[in-house]
Amino acid sequence: MYILTLPRVKILFGFGIACLLVQLLFISYYNEIRLFYNNLCNNIVKHDVPSTHPEPKHHPKLSSILDIIDEKIQTNETKVIHLTLCPQIPPVPNENVSVLVPDRDKLEEVAQQLSCLRLLEGGHQKPLDCQARYKIAIIVPYRNRLSNLCTLLLNLHPFLTKQQLDYTIFVVEQFNKTLIVQDDGLFNRGMLMNIGFTEALKLYDFDCFFFHDVDLIPLNYKNLYSCPDQPRHMALAVDKRNFRLPYFDYFGGVTAMSQTHFKLINGFSNMFWGWGAEDDDLRHRVIANKLSVTRYPLDVGRYHSCSHHYQTPNPKRLELLDSGWKRQKTDGLNSLKYQLIALKKFQVFTYLLVDLSDNLS
Repeated sequence: MYILTLPRVKILFGFGIACLLVQLLFISYYNEIRLFYNNLCNNIVKHDVPSTHPEPKHHPKLSSILDIIDEKIQTNETKVIHLTLCPQIPPVPNENVSVLVPDRDKLEEVAQQLSCLRLLEGGHQKPLDCQARYKIAIIVPYRNRLSNLCTLLLNLHPFLTKQQLDYTIFVVEQFNKTLIVQDDGLFNRGMLMNIGFTEALKLYDFDCFFFHDVDLIPLNYKNLYSCPDQPRHMALAVDKRNFRLPYFDYFGGVTAMSQTHFKLINGFSNMFWGWGAEDDDLRHRVIANKLSVTRYPLDVGRYHSCSHHYQTPNPKRLELLDSGWKRQKTDGLNSLKYQLIALKKFQVFTYLLVDLSDNLS
């Protein structure tokens, strides 16, 4: 029989104590390492992340990560109540905008490029460090201009984020189920603006609306997209026209109006099928309701016009414009006819697909 002697017991006991000490030292070392890396990560977040607080890159079609983003969104939104109002004049850069052009016409790539911005679902943005003074909707009528849309989104989101706005971008696409070939001559810009206004208000009570052509990019950070006291013409100096107004009463491209004023004038006319004159008719409605058209100086309201194919003018546009005053009370928001085919919130915009074919019968 093997009997432990006293010296052997001492050796085994000492070995056990040594193992215990090694284990305790390892645990202590592991905790120190973990604490070090936690502090390191916290410092990286505090010092290296831009003021816009980026979220993980998000592909508009990757619904699998929306739950993660929504969880972070809820955390951010609960803090807004305690913030002070953003300044009346935001601290925008004192420089002109450098227009960014996407490498390819891919909306998912544009979304990835904009992942450094803290965009909420549906193309919604709000400042983190102050309470926005305005809640605005950007209404963009769209058909067959993917390249222009990608360029607009890539430039407009950073531009508006710098202005500390609470905004949402709505893209309204026209679809006519009776047409096999989409004839651009049947595009109804005014009706799409009215639909965007109507559907946006079903989602949120916006203070004001910016009716924005898809091919126009603002070039001056001082061109503030704030809610105007009177209807405002934004795009008065476009590069393709050598930054000059085409005519004094021009009211096209980008216009801004409060919710109250747009309802007062009954929105755009729904009668202008094809290119031209619906913006002039809108100005007539503004003046007829004793409102004023306001503008920024020419050096502020500057825009870049993206290239696109030629649009055939509506041959009846001048006739419709001349008789427009007769229809102002009955042609507009209160006479809309459309079918909402789809409403989907992507990361960089809220998408509306609408059918206008009932108006053609």
